Amino acid sequence: MTSAGRTAGSERRSTEAGLCYHTRMHWEPVIGLEIHAQLATASKIFCGCAVRAGAAPNTLVCPVCLGLPGALPVLNDRVVDDAILAALALGCAIQPVSVFARKNYFYPDLPKGYQISQYDRPLALDGHLEWGSGGRVTRVGITRVHLEEDAGKSLHEGFPDSASRAYIDFNRSGVPLIEIVSRPDLRAAADAAAFFQRVRDILVEIGVNGGSLEEGQLRCDANISLRRAGEALGTAVEVKNLNSFRFLHKALDHEIERQREALERGERVQHETRLWDVAGGRTVVMRSKEEAQDYRYFPEPDLPPLAVGPERIARQRQRLPELPDARRLRLAERFGLSEYDAAHVGASKAVTDFFESMIAAGAQPKEAANWISGEVTRRVNEGSCGIKAAGVAPAALVELIQLVGQGTISGSVAKDVFEKMWGSGRRASEIVASDGLSQIDDRDALAEIVRQVVAGNPAPVAQYKAGKKLVFGFFVGQVMKATGGKANPTIVTALVERELERT
Repeated sequence: MTSAGRTAGSERRSTEAGLCYHTRMHWEPVIGLEIHAQLATASKIFCGCAVRAGAAPNTLVCPVCLGLPGALPVLNDRVVDDAILAALALGCAIQPVSVFARKNYFYPDLPKGYQISQYDRPLALDGHLEWGSGGRVTRVGITRVHLEEDAGKSLHEGFPDSASRAYIDFNRSGVPLIEIVSRPDLRAAADAAAFFQRVRDILVEIGVNGGSLEEGQLRCDANISLRRAGEALGTAVEVKNLNSFRFLHKALDHEIERQREALERGERVQHETRLWDVAGGRTVVMRSKEEAQDYRYFPEPDLPPLAVGPERIARQRQRLPELPDARRLRLAERFGLSEYDAAHVGASKAVTDFFESMIAAGAQPKEAANWISGEVTRRVNEGSCGIKAAGVAPAALVELIQLVGQGTISGSVAKDVFEKMWGSGRRASEIVASDGLSQIDDRDALAEIVRQVVAGNPAPVAQYKAGKKLVFGFFVGQVMKATGGKANPTIVTALVERELERT
């Protein structure tokens, strides 16, 4: 089998709901994720420097985030509150006392030579996420959620001497992060991507993360090994710095296949860190874990243990909104929506509010869901405006839908009216009246157009007579085109059928 064939096969297998890899390949993947999420606070974790994307390099720095001698860290209380909120949303138990530690290693963008993180006593433990799709339930345990500071950023491109030098931007140094470590409960690349997506949705929903993977607000490391079903865990490989759900999926699919082939050749999988090569569509070695340095963790002497009392936890618990999976389930049960529709209208609180406002204004749930997942989402995405700033209010959209239901305009005309409504403040009925868009119901006038269309297309008529019934839609489409989409489609269908039968 070619490499391309193997890749296509592995992607196909990973997307088949409920199918474990070992049923096809006799090898079971064991996957765990480490997700680094930037907390959406105004200032850094241990100093007052601003957190702002796009600032000029090294303009958001101070002695603390530059690691200068004598500069002492002071813990940002808002960071702690947001981390507690995130941990609660992920079902974790907040620990009464957690401890910051120094994680010692050298890297050019780490000015102190160590990173302040949490190690053996993290902020929160023992959470989980659970979701269902297609009748299949997936449950993934969360080992821990801990706080840490981000490092700076090495810049390897964009300078005249980039071939020989690297530059450092310390604006990101000290930006607050939480690390979310899952248990090795994932068994397929698709499930890993879904877990990452759900964590992102939750963090955005509760307002502690901006959700932009492109800007580095969320990053993911994946640990993957293969074993035969029922055996002990195999040798894990880490794939680092994945900033896309699709790249995570592809990297894991590739790594599963790479490790399977190695094991079936009798080779030993190396304990190493790899990177995803987007252009090459493969993982590549970054460094060997066999030679990884000892981080020599020890408690951070400049920060006292972090004590979190029950009152503080209760305050953060009160901030918890309805979470995405619970909202989707509620919408499906209350309005009889399919899993697909509930996923769309439950994508965020803002989308759900728009949907429920449409229902309150008289829309049927299915109609409202169709318009939101179709035309509304398209225009919102084109304008990058967010549904709260949508160019058509929910009640105005309901009026448009009702004009279709009353037979005043056709569905195709409704889309044109919607375009004219967007951002204009004009009502649907006003546009229909002023532009003469009312549906044509005159059977005699439509019958004449149908006769002209059928008479002018003898080849499709012959195909229809020969049994190619799908060509019927061609004639309906030509009539609708001739009437600018204003013809009553029910009447047109009946007239076309009658004219073809007697031709």
